[in-house]
Amino acid sequence: MEKIKTGIIGCGKVADMHANAYNTLPNSDFTAVCDMYFPSTKYFVDKYGVKAYDNVTAMIRENGLQVVSICTPHPVHAKVAIEALNCGCNVIVEKPLAASLADCDAILEAAERNHVQVGTLVQRRFYPPVRRIKNAIEKGEMGGKPILGLVQMIGWRDKAYYESNDWRGTWKGEGGGVLMSQAVHQLDMLLWLMDDEIESVYGVWRNFNHPYIEVEDTAIASIRFKHGAVASILATNSCNPALYGKVHVFGPNGTSAGVQTDGGQMFIAGMTAIAEAPYNDIWTVPGYPSIEEMRAADEKEFFAEDPTLRFHRLAIGGYLDGMQNGTPVPADGFAGRRAVELIRAIYESSESGQPVKFPMK
Repeated sequence: MEKIKTGIIGCGKVADMHANAYNTLPNSDFTAVCDMYFPSTKYFVDKYGVKAYDNVTAMIRENGLQVVSICTPHPVHAKVAIEALNCGCNVIVEKPLAASLADCDAILEAAERNHVQVGTLVQRRFYPPVRRIKNAIEKGEMGGKPILGLVQMIGWRDKAYYESNDWRGTWKGEGGGVLMSQAVHQLDMLLWLMDDEIESVYGVWRNFNHPYIEVEDTAIASIRFKHGAVASILATNSCNPALYGKVHVFGPNGTSAGVQTDGGQMFIAGMTAIAEAPYNDIWTVPGYPSIEEMRAADEKEFFAEDPTLRFHRLAIGGYLDGMQNGTPVPADGFAGRRAVELIRAIYESSESGQPVKFPMK
């Protein structure tokens, strides 16, 4: 199998997970990294033996790169992704796809114009208990698409976290708070499992106990979907200690399925490890082992190797396989846009005090 030439743009904390994936996937030839702050590239040069650049176009064209990961801060995603796409290179963008809908649309337009693909990196879709829920829905075991969804992301971020990078906690630098940077994983999962278009969103955001940041540390929202389903969201970084991130869905035949994706100490790339394995915390779909049996099996599989590396590798590997085989990628750019549209709708609704109709402008 011919290898795909791969690279990374943005050499911050999360980039090492992408580098490990590109360095170990059998169909990847990890070639180069790029960062506008050139000294940041040294770690990757020393560890992986790749070339270093401070210019995106030069890196792609000089090495014939076919796929690059975008690991920059959120508001820079669009600028560097579009530059890469204009070079005819496919891109995988770390969550969120971008900080605004306009940036999301600019990325998707550039991909279409240059006949290349965009993928969104949402590795929690590959967690075994999450896949179990998706498979149960697709096999009709929940009686059809879910009629009710629930997201709870109850976490904590301290002052040291926001001071770890000068762009954190600002509208210009991060594009949002708990919704954009933490709960986006659970929101993506909710939209993926519900598999329906949103009709309207009503939301409220607040900053309760982080006066040193501009953005929200707490948000709630209600969603109406086009075919009658509804969903509720609670996301906060105001609960110390952090507790959990959960997504629950309920089928038209009365079945319930849920996953705790995150528990205990919340995972922060480059700063903390994953504390607890994800597990199905509610499950009434017939024909499966008990919750306890499924949890024990999932935990053993989850920690068989470093999960922070494994699930990035699965997500990125799925993208590379899709590119080579002409099959759908795990989460394309439109999936990334849907999550950003939901988040921006919550912000807009909170400002206006009114529900926001979809599609947003």
